[in-house]
Amino acid sequence: ECEWISDVCSSDLQTEINKELTGRIETVLQEIRPFLMADGGDIALQEISDDFVVRLEYLGTCKTCSMNVSTFKSGIEQAVMRADPRIRSVQVDNLISGDFV
Repeated sequence: ECEWISDVCSSDLQTEINKELTGRIETVLQEIRPFLMADGGDIALQEISDDFVVRLEYLGTCKTCSMNVSTFKSGIEQAVMRADPRIRSVQVDNLISGDFV
């Protein structure tokens, strides 16, 4: 079902917002990836919720690296938050502790 805002379907508008936001986040992740890949790791965007919570997942050696929480807190989280002022929080679902941050 579609709620109309002016002459645009709200679900179409949400889709466009998500595409734009996904592009911004992917641009940030592309800048970070070379540093992660140098050690055999990577990071992937998993989801952007309707309330602008970004979920990421570590890949490769980043999944088991003892520094993955530090890497997230000192660089990735801040960089993704700067990508768009609507982003409320950033989470990585497979940090060493196994908890969401």
